[in-house]
Amino acid sequence: MKLVTVEEMQEAEKRSGVPVPQLMENAGLAVAQEAWLLLGELAERRIVVLAGPGNNGGDGLVAARHLQEWGADVTVYLLKPRDKKDAVFAPLLKAKTPVATAEEDLPTGQAGAKDGYKWLEELLAGADLVIDALLGTGRARPIEGALAEVLDRLRAARGRPLAPRLLAVDLPTGLDADTGAADPHCVGADATVALGWSKVGLHVLPGSQLAGRVEVVEIGMPKELESDVWTELMTARWARGALPERPPGANKGTFGKALVVAGSPRYVGAAYLACMGGLRAGAGLVTLACASTIYPILAAKLTEATFEPLPDEEGYLSAEAAHTVGQALARDYDSLLVGPGLGQEGYVRAFMRALLPLLKGLRGVVIDADGLNNLSKVEGWWKELAAPAVITPHPGELSRLTGLPVEEIQSDRLAVARGYAGEWGVTVVLKGANTVVAAADGRARLSPFANPGLASGGTGDVLAGAIAGLIAQGMEPYEAACLGVYLHGLAGERVWAELGDAGMIAGDLLVALPRAIKELRGE
Repeated sequence: MKLVTVEEMQEAEKRSGVPVPQLMENAGLAVAQEAWLLLGELAERRIVVLAGPGNNGGDGLVAARHLQEWGADVTVYLLKPRDKKDAVFAPLLKAKTPVATAEEDLPTGQAGAKDGYKWLEELLAGADLVIDALLGTGRARPIEGALAEVLDRLRAARGRPLAPRLLAVDLPTGLDADTGAADPHCVGADATVALGWSKVGLHVLPGSQLAGRVEVVEIGMPKELESDVWTELMTARWARGALPERPPGANKGTFGKALVVAGSPRYVGAAYLACMGGLRAGAGLVTLACASTIYPILAAKLTEATFEPLPDEEGYLSAEAAHTVGQALARDYDSLLVGPGLGQEGYVRAFMRALLPLLKGLRGVVIDADGLNNLSKVEGWWKELAAPAVITPHPGELSRLTGLPVEEIQSDRLAVARGYAGEWGVTVVLKGANTVVAAADGRARLSPFANPGLASGGTGDVLAGAIAGLIAQGMEPYEAACLGVYLHGLAGERVWAELGDAGMIAGDLLVALPRAIKELRGE
């Protein structure tokens, strides 16, 4: 599913060649059809259309006209008066559609008073459906004044027994279409009709919770404009088509070889989870390169992996170990994962610095966790990379890499991930609710999953291993990162459904990963 920003949507509308009145007519008809589907029938159903002064309000007025023609009992409530000659408003006046304005709904001399808006409250109390067409994607300022009052009364009505359903036009009023941030007055909808393409903010928390069910409708935008939209939502259909093939006559070499460099005395489990993530994602062979000090512990637990014991300093890898890893890579590995549980001692920083130039010939390298934490102390680290790279930071790790506050990163996750992917020439997997995957060339995908059960230690190690396993199977690093994120999220959803979100642990994902793949294949 294609996702657009406000700027991209505005540019597409300009380039579409379709007149704005026609786009508005198409949008309003689509909204009316979705309202009909939401109610099931229209006869004697009371619908209130809250319409703002702009094009979003115009879409709502077109929807009101159609719904009244189809038999619904429609009332229009205008935030501001409209010109009686307005092309989308005049037909409603001609049809004698009941119309009120916020200005008329106040006691004389009491503009903005809390005791106003009585007509609105009565309309909302008796409504079966409310259509929110107050503001569209162009909102830039905090909501205040009459608009805030209208939304507050809508929220109150939605909190009562037998509350009206709410259908938002393009996005709930007060929701940022680019970031998903919500104004305090924003009211969550049951469904949102996304016009032309869905908006990024409808798929990023808190926007994804406030939008309800998102239905994307055609409004006449030329199909060829989609080629300029570089952001997508990951879907099951896409993931099914992206899965690597599993030919019946395959051997373990068919599915690639991944080398995992992970673990230290304090984080032995990270190495285990990363290796098993790669195996459960379908890699033919996973080899763990770990400090010789912790090798006996992991050898007893990881029966399906092979091993490359490395020289270490008190359990931590050093620059000397980088050359051993380089020699191992020369023995025909397809992908490398480095970082889970390595620790942040000075030895490890030297190891990471020495390793970067030794990665030539790899299909892709995944750098995770302490691999990133150590690189954050190496100036210009990305210039030393000798292979296509995927980095998998959570917001705190990306903050250390960039120097940006976590709050700034979280305020516009897509823009930040995309910006640094381009600057560093890597694929960035910005983990968290609705994980963002951004490629160096500007492509980006958003995960549909926001699962609090995944907020526990080790789940990121499983994800990093899965991505490395998919690269080993022949996937291009960006595509492998996207599919890894989707499979990881789907596995988490299945564990959540079975166990709940409290107490889910990383190990639960290991069995769920192949089940998620099996589910996608329809087996």
